[in-house]
Amino acid sequence: MSAASVPDPTPEEHVSLDPADWSTYRQLAHEALDDALDLLQTVRERPLWQPVPAEVRNSFRGPAPREGAGAEAAYQELRENILPYATGNIHPRFFGWVHGSGLASGVISGMIEAAMNSNCGGRDHGALYVERCVIDWCKEFFGYPASASGVLVGGTSMATLLGLAVARHVHAGCDVRKEGLPAARRLVAYASSEAHESARKAMELLGLGGDALRSIPVDSAFRMRVDLLEPAIEADCRAGLHPFCVIGSAGTVNTGGIDDLDALAAICRRHGLWFHIDGAFGALCVLDDELRSRVRGIERSDSVAFDFHKWMHVPYDAGCVLVRDGDLHRQAFSTRPVYLQGAERGLAGGGIWPCEYGVDLSRGFRALKIWFALKEHGSTSFGLKMRENCRQAVYLADLVRRRHNMELLAEPTLNIVCFRYIAPDITGDALDALNRDIVADLQEAGIAAPSTTRLNGCLAIRCCITNHRSTTEDLGILVDAVSAAGQKRLSRQLPQRVIPCLRSLEELPSTL
Repeated sequence: MSAASVPDPTPEEHVSLDPADWSTYRQLAHEALDDALDLLQTVRERPLWQPVPAEVRNSFRGPAPREGAGAEAAYQELRENILPYATGNIHPRFFGWVHGSGLASGVISGMIEAAMNSNCGGRDHGALYVERCVIDWCKEFFGYPASASGVLVGGTSMATLLGLAVARHVHAGCDVRKEGLPAARRLVAYASSEAHESARKAMELLGLGGDALRSIPVDSAFRMRVDLLEPAIEADCRAGLHPFCVIGSAGTVNTGGIDDLDALAAICRRHGLWFHIDGAFGALCVLDDELRSRVRGIERSDSVAFDFHKWMHVPYDAGCVLVRDGDLHRQAFSTRPVYLQGAERGLAGGGIWPCEYGVDLSRGFRALKIWFALKEHGSTSFGLKMRENCRQAVYLADLVRRRHNMELLAEPTLNIVCFRYIAPDITGDALDALNRDIVADLQEAGIAAPSTTRLNGCLAIRCCITNHRSTTEDLGILVDAVSAAGQKRLSRQLPQRVIPCLRSLEELPSTL
């Protein structure tokens, strides 16, 4: 059948997924934009967090819709059942884990990102030039050469996996991509006992095994004991194993401790090992003149993994891995089957594609929100906010020291403060349980959201200040709330004084 004789599809056969009425849809989109900006502008006027009610949880059960309800109905359900139940990390008193607090600019860049819907796996289009620009800026921040490479990923866990994959490729002693790792060549790596669990997971996923990650003890400041690292390397060599990598921490998740990166770099040079840095949030200290010295040696690493969505507040998700030797990086991942062949002209051009530096072929336009944030604020502003957070950590530690019913469990080295509530005649498991309940009480009351961890066997209330909206007043509210919640747990009576925050302690759950 010739092209001329092919019948046109009937109108009934064409289904459009574009709005039938763009004017009405535009009005709804503006309403959604206002809701998004209101969420940020009025963040202090709402509880930090609230549990999702059973009826809302149940609304997400059931079969997939066969017939659409329309954009207005869908958005109304979003507004009622999703928008009120966020994690809470945009709130100035969210201090749990290591969560970034987001930026208003992310609303704008996210909207444009969605409209462009760019696939940043490759080809020749504007989004890739934005990502290359961001990677070049990162090389500048970290003192990497122009020949270095990098790729944006979901977060530091994936970035660490990619960095260690390059290290494995270099030290496998064979074409590991084609042949796999020989059974006789057991590769081992080293990290501190405070290192993030993503390092062990990367070892598992690379087929090296979690046991191949040696855990080196830490000192009183929770930094890797450098004096114990070299003997461990030499012992493994004598045992016929093959040390290949040292993973340094630029800001441990428990305390913010920073390993002696310069010393680790020197050891790696002596032994011919790959030096990878987990800098999930602390690596970005390079953006501030006062903090940069704390991560001295980061410029000597072979790879560094870090996140923009933590201490630089870019909306989730936005991680990055940089590799000093761009050729080695590409050799570890590059593949261009016939359907991905490049060209000198047209959309298939663009030179080396990002998919040649990682796992993902389909990739979103993560670079836009990073580029926009840096263009709007400049790197100096982010560095100054990080410096402010570190000073706030010192201030919080001083508040804790002044309380007779609190104990500081670690001196802050960066932006994390670990402490606990104490009471006469309560020790051990009972004291741990009391502090665990205090943290949950504050979260459920919507007052503040610290998290917990364990230091030297003790359960700690952990306050991580990676929040550009936090003030010293918020830290005072946190300490007051911990004290009052502890007293209520002990006495079952609220103190007469009311904490000056948007939800008073009189609103703490009566079940305390």
